Amino acid sequence: MDAASHEEWPVRRLAQVSGVSEAHFARSFKQAFGTPPHRYHLTRRIERATALLHETDWPITEIAFATGWQSLGTFGRTFRDITGASPSETRASAKSVAHPQGRVPVCFVKAAQRPDLTIAVSEKRRLESEATNELLQRKECP
Repeated sequence: MDAASHEEWPVRRLAQVSGVSEAHFARSFKQAFGTPPHRYHLTRRIERATALLHETDWPITEIAFATGWQSLGTFGRTFRDITGASPSETRASAKSVAHPQGRVPVCFVKAAQRPDLTIAVSEKRRLESEATNELLQRKECP
């Protein structure tokens, strides 16, 4: 998955490659890595996109497709949900600050830039929506 994060990696495919059932694979993966396979894969895609935004001048559309997204809109929305900034904001902030990495190993740099995806993106959106609705209800009722 890490070497080809731009590809689709449904649990069915991963289980087939591993020679185990889908349920066993998903359970074992989460136990080993602390996150479900889909979330792990999503984190790797965002991590790769962030690196490309920092290191290249590629158009954002090209980065989205190179990292496996089928839609620029989905890429942008998911990227913002996970990182808190849009791809263009991320690129602008990377260019505004010089990052002399010197002799820091690449694996450490990537680990520091890795998004902390502790809950599913859809769950994060649902919680934010509930918080917004609660605020609106408080304003309506004195």
